[in-house]
Amino acid sequence: MGILYDDVVIVSPPQKEGDPTVITVNCPDKTGLGCDLCRIILVFGLSIVRGDVSTDGKWCYIKFWVVGKPTTRWSLLKKRLSGACPSCSSTSGIFYYRAELQPPKPPDVFLLTLCCYDRRGLLHDVTVALCELELTIGKVKVSTTPDGRVMDLFFVTDNRELPDKEKRRKDTCDHLKAVMKDAMISCEIEEVGPEITACSQASSFLPSAITEDVFNFRMPDEVPSRLLTSDNVSITMDNSLSPGHMLVQIICQDHKGLLYDIMRTVKDFNIQISYGRFSIKQRSSCEIDLFLMHADGKKIVDPSKQKALSSRLEMELIRPLRVAVVSRGPDVELLVANPVELSGKGRPLVFHDITLALKMLDVCIFSAEIGRCIIGDWEMEVYRILIDEGEGLPVPRSKIEEGVWKMLMGWEW
Repeated sequence: MGILYDDVVIVSPPQKEGDPTVITVNCPDKTGLGCDLCRIILVFGLSIVRGDVSTDGKWCYIKFWVVGKPTTRWSLLKKRLSGACPSCSSTSGIFYYRAELQPPKPPDVFLLTLCCYDRRGLLHDVTVALCELELTIGKVKVSTTPDGRVMDLFFVTDNRELPDKEKRRKDTCDHLKAVMKDAMISCEIEEVGPEITACSQASSFLPSAITEDVFNFRMPDEVPSRLLTSDNVSITMDNSLSPGHMLVQIICQDHKGLLYDIMRTVKDFNIQISYGRFSIKQRSSCEIDLFLMHADGKKIVDPSKQKALSSRLEMELIRPLRVAVVSRGPDVELLVANPVELSGKGRPLVFHDITLALKMLDVCIFSAEIGRCIIGDWEMEVYRILIDEGEGLPVPRSKIEEGVWKMLMGWEW
């Protein structure tokens, strides 16, 4: 089966104002492809309002109806989506499926060191600039000195992977200088080896008392109502409608990255979606139908595996992220945690949304850190934000929790 390379991903603009943009993907299939595509769409700040997935296990056909911002770079989005599709080989302009012979090379990691004068909202402005440059933040260490200077250390990976790294470094510093203007004192970028990256991730990062008490990984029906959660999640599994598939029907409240959270969970269980349909109904209520099978083509009949999948999906939909404001000695600390994919990728745009929410709440950041730790059976990416109280918090702690939660969920506040 052949297909022209330009037709692997087709982006169709809205037919009239107010209509969504339609993204069509027609390519060889692989387990987890839907997750990878949804992740890229989330990185570009788009919301999926409808989706259809169909595959025979070898070739897939996917359509997403998305809404976004006027500034969306559609040609770049198409390029990134095409890059996520399984490789093809070419004969006379027609591309055919070619199985991957070896796993992809891990991306190079760079240490970006910024020294600058502090000002309100500076960290968010830097984060936006790094997103525009397609630099993914893997770890960050931000600290403020008594004289009002800020030292920012960002471990980043370059999604563009351009061959001329020296020019890429210069363009990055020039772009940051244009954003920060006179606030910038210095900008340095250097490539770091795996030993430096491993060392940066080696610490336990969070005391066990904090991880157990604050993030609370009990089952959904045991979660106290005071915690920030999504409402009205229903998951039904049925093995009677298809001889080879299990039907999973989900009804839940919409949130930013909803389809990514579902696809990520299915991918982590090494389960394949043969057919799926997603749509948003009235009042942001979502309905999802998924026909699933194991990646080896076998039907999912083990009750323990069904229960494990159902419980994990429910937890992901009720609490895709954890948000808490806690006391750290005399100081106030904001903690945000989200699960890491088995592939090692964290959730996109979390740091962007945290800093934006704090900027809108007029809350200053004294220091910030991103790290990873094991909480229960999960590897979590944890964001620790030490809040600069100054003469006192401009808003109550509960408002900080609520504002950050709603920003991460994509809800109005």
